[in-house]
Amino acid sequence: MKKSIGIAAFITMALFLVLVNAGPAQEASPKMVQEIVKLKYTKSNELVSGGILYTFLSPQGRINSKPEAGLITISDYPENVKKILALIRQLDVKPADIQFTIQLVLGSAASEEKADESLKDDPVIKELKTLLSYKSFSLLDTSFIRALDGEVSEVTMGKEAELRLELRPKFIKEEKEDLIQVEARLTRTGGIIQSGGNARRESTVLLGGNFTMKSGEKTVVGVSKMDGGERGLILIISGKVTG
Repeated sequence: MKKSIGIAAFITMALFLVLVNAGPAQEASPKMVQEIVKLKYTKSNELVSGGILYTFLSPQGRINSKPEAGLITISDYPENVKKILALIRQLDVKPADIQFTIQLVLGSAASEEKADESLKDDPVIKELKTLLSYKSFSLLDTSFIRALDGEVSEVTMGKEAELRLELRPKFIKEEKEDLIQVEARLTRTGGIIQSGGNARRESTVLLGGNFTMKSGEKTVVGVSKMDGGERGLILIISGKVTG
């Protein structure tokens, strides 16, 4: 009888030690989840290749893109996926709509050339008269370009449609004002050139460069001298963010 009691006590003590050493039960790890996002405005490969989406990705997480379908697939823990989705919503926004007004002005050092009456009261032209040696200014052509933020837009200008202007704007939203960074290039097309059995049209860059302007502002992009400097082609642009 005493022997049976001793065995029972031993078993009870052993079970107690097992429970004490086991400690509290460990919580189960969260399961991985997967989300597929269809982008509206931004290219999926641009978001993924930029690396910004990986900020919240765990070592076990994965991000894949299908540029042709505009899809991004995110696989990670729920909290990380939630943060990445919030970041995508901030980045995938409609690009700014920018309206440009273009003026091509011909400046001349010859006093006998008549100035264009439409430019007489233009404040930009008045300022150019103090900076340049030209005595008269005439309006060669005007045009409008509607461009989207980050995309190239172009327009053909000139009396014989021999000039082509390309613009690539970048919209910058600041606290007090809207700014537009612009890459501009004005080229003139010429005759056909034959080379090695292939034909191409001659193209000469007249003006090019980068500049920054305020929304609603008019600025002089540059002057391309012609006829030995006696005349110059002046490119004037005003831009406004409309949407």
